[in-house]
Amino acid sequence: MSRTSFSPHACEDSASVSSRRSKEEANVAVESPEFEADVAASAPALSGTALTAAIAFVAGTGFTLFGYDQGVMSALLTAKQFENVFPQVITNSSEPSNHATLQSFIVAIYEIGCLIGALSNLWIGDWLGRRRTIVLGGIIMIIGAILQTASYRYAQMVVARIITGLGNGLNTSTVPSYHAECSPAARRGSLIMIEGSLITFGIMISYWIDFAFFWLSGSSAQWRVPVALQIVLAIIMIAGISFLPESPRWLAKHGRDAEALAVISALDGKPHTDPQVQQTYHGIREAIAAEAHLGNDTPLREVFTNGRSQNFRRAFLGVVVQCFQQITGINLITYYATLLFERLGIDDVKARIIAAANGTEYFLASLIAIALIDRIGRRPLMLFGAIGQCVAMVLLAVLGSIDTSGTQVTSAVLLFVFNSFFAVGWLGMTWLYPAEIVGLRIRAPANAFSTASNWTFNFMVVMVTGPSFNNINWGTYIGES
Repeated sequence: MSRTSFSPHACEDSASVSSRRSKEEANVAVESPEFEADVAASAPALSGTALTAAIAFVAGTGFTLFGYDQGVMSALLTAKQFENVFPQVITNSSEPSNHATLQSFIVAIYEIGCLIGALSNLWIGDWLGRRRTIVLGGIIMIIGAILQTASYRYAQMVVARIITGLGNGLNTSTVPSYHAECSPAARRGSLIMIEGSLITFGIMISYWIDFAFFWLSGSSAQWRVPVALQIVLAIIMIAGISFLPESPRWLAKHGRDAEALAVISALDGKPHTDPQVQQTYHGIREAIAAEAHLGNDTPLREVFTNGRSQNFRRAFLGVVVQCFQQITGINLITYYATLLFERLGIDDVKARIIAAANGTEYFLASLIAIALIDRIGRRPLMLFGAIGQCVAMVLLAVLGSIDTSGTQVTSAVLLFVFNSFFAVGWLGMTWLYPAEIVGLRIRAPANAFSTASNWTFNFMVVMVTGPSFNNINWGTYIGES
């Protein structure tokens, strides 16, 4: 496949007449007093750097919430009060053998909710728009978090985690598109990578909060408060998005041209008559016209077509990249960090401290990718990360088979090394890459499919981890390498 045929604008030649007509109509509209008045009335409250920063903050809060929700269960699984309420998660030798599966299930079922949420975005993403989808996802997460906090039975916690996952699935399949569509192309890579770093920031703070509340061993607040605190992040995200504009590409796609132009003007911090603003506006309209010229198929059906636009190839690449991110085994560490360190013979308190330190180092390592993403490119960083992770997992398996005090210390260090390679090469990349390579017309369903891939393989990894360590011990690391 040639480079030209895989370009986002590969279809523009076949639709040049339609594009020119669209541009001419837009020029006439811009000059009309009614259109000018609509643009002025649609101007967002913020503009320029302030608006870009506000969008980055709200999108970042969504990803911090995502990370917090991933990490919060890590230390709770072995917390005394959590075990009192949910004895099914206790996996010592005196408990039934199926407890390892039940422990993994209560963690992994969250991913099924996320999968359902991501797939539901196939139908509601373009209908509601980016902002309202994010608000809906946040509200569902709040409901799920309340139900988790109030849980007194294993089944109740399972249902509550599915509901929370449903909201998170909606958000994680929408926020990257929203942020990418509201970001300057030159800064899009670094901004999305910042979001990836904020996932690890959420993981980090969840580990430290778990450790802080670990000392409340006489109260169920030991686990209920850490679970409930995610509500704060969801409220901040919902409140923040209410002050922000809709994506200009979504607005233009739905015929709301005056609003689209007003948002582009505000994002650039320039008048809507500025040549650069006009160029961006007409570029979006022409891309929409070119994609509309492809036919009357729905965006969902078009995902499975190729032709000059290569829709299926683009969407499939996004799905595969998200799959590869998960089967590296990163969430084996994220969800079970405390348990992994305890398996290395480290006592309860020290295991939690090291897990929290691991989360902190994970966050710091992710900052490296922000500086490298637009200098080195996407593929080199992914290859670098994959090679480093593979080597770390192989060494973990080898050292696990030896199992001495020295190899246990080295294994603990390698868990830090693995996270570092992942943070640099794969953490934010799999949210940026799928959003970049698909066309506007299929962006919502394609991102839903790629995010669904993430959650499907995330579930697989998290679900098999408990039984796998119970049955093949260090051999688990071989499967992940």
